[in-house]
Amino acid sequence: MTIVHRRPPLVIVFPISRGSIKTIMLDTVSTIALWAIPAILAITLHEAAHGYVAKLCGDRTAWVLGRVTMNPIRHIDPVGTLLVPGVLLLGSLISGGSSLLFGWAKPVPVNFRLLRNPKTDMIWVALAGPGCNLVQALLWALALKLFIGMMPSQAAAQLLFDFCYAGISVNLMLMAFNLLPILPLDGGRIVSGLLPFKTAVAYQRTEPWGMGILLILIVTGLVSYFVRPFLMFGSWLVNAIF
Repeated sequence: MTIVHRRPPLVIVFPISRGSIKTIMLDTVSTIALWAIPAILAITLHEAAHGYVAKLCGDRTAWVLGRVTMNPIRHIDPVGTLLVPGVLLLGSLISGGSSLLFGWAKPVPVNFRLLRNPKTDMIWVALAGPGCNLVQALLWALALKLFIGMMPSQAAAQLLFDFCYAGISVNLMLMAFNLLPILPLDGGRIVSGLLPFKTAVAYQRTEPWGMGILLILIVTGLVSYFVRPFLMFGSWLVNAIF
């Protein structure tokens, strides 16, 4: 039986300014353009990390299917990566104000029965994605520290700051969101791997309701309270670089 890593939603807050529709569209396009590359890198490397660590632990499923790749097209889900965020963005353009955009990529296939030590290796495979995002956030912070003083103008320095800030933010957010202890998120896989067998089996039965619980947390805003500890930890590490 192939157990699939379902991709957790990527949540990004895009500030959409109030004003004329032309101003709103220009602000939105510039915001998306600034965040696009960091977001694509964050998602692509997150997914590839799952498949790569699974390969190291004995499961070559993702590797054989070409999912351990830097090519973002291999990870794009037409509905979760394009349609859902697009519809939400359109709604934000109509209503104005801030918009909470979320979506997901194609699930990375992981056959846990092929792992050498399924219960333990499940934890490492799940940790690979958020861990990769944390490393990326730290690299964006390091790039900002190293190159901010080399910019030829204030405008260039501001652009670099905004770009690196987007890279840090999207990676910390993706890391924190994935670590929520809700199946099918990575945090849920980690908890399942840490629990005793019988308790883990009972816990895994909650997976069909996981996405519903997640959507409720997002809509009510309660999700911010649960991701805050992970964001604080990641921010502390980023600040340590400076």
